[in-house]
Amino acid sequence: MVTWTVGFDLDMTLIDSRPGVSRAIDLLAAEFDVPVRGADFAERLGPPLAMMLAEAGAPEELVPAMVTRYRQLYPSIVSSIPAMPGAQDALGAIEERGGRVLVVTGKHGPLAQLHIDELGWRIDRLAGDLWSADKATVLTQERASIYVGDHVGDMRGARAAGVLAVGVTTGPCDAEELRAAGADVILADLTEFPQWLAEELGPVADAG
Repeated sequence: MVTWTVGFDLDMTLIDSRPGVSRAIDLLAAEFDVPVRGADFAERLGPPLAMMLAEAGAPEELVPAMVTRYRQLYPSIVSSIPAMPGAQDALGAIEERGGRVLVVTGKHGPLAQLHIDELGWRIDRLAGDLWSADKATVLTQERASIYVGDHVGDMRGARAAGVLAVGVTTGPCDAEELRAAGADVILADLTEFPQWLAEELGPVADAG
């Protein structure tokens, strides 16, 4: 059987991290006395934290310390962050067809691993701290044929790797934005993924 690989983004693709991230950012803002709002971060998840802090107006000299402290605070919120609707079935649909699952995310790798462990998911490889077109390196190394994400940065990563770009409208970017960034396929959420995959690959018995 030919082994094939599907890559996924994490935040707002496989997990709904908005409430937890919002809470962690608010704690961080209070500790550092910096006027950033967790709710604002939760609405534009995707880019690396340092980039988001800088764009939100955090003083440049504080950003490294804020990132370090955020990573210390973050484990306490992991158990409160649920899987996105359809995520478990999407991963199962790939496994059912003998495929490999790759997670490529802008989230810090050890924090991303906490979510995977908490949810009990079997992931063949996790690559963290990668954003936008930088995701292409791992997608290419792992010979992924599909990459699924919710952000225009995810679509750019898929295009840079030359893989099928599947956008889900569960994050900050709508269908028009995802398509403009290179999405080949648009799904409302991951509940639609198993059916789409079946149509793309054919019945399980014929896979591979």
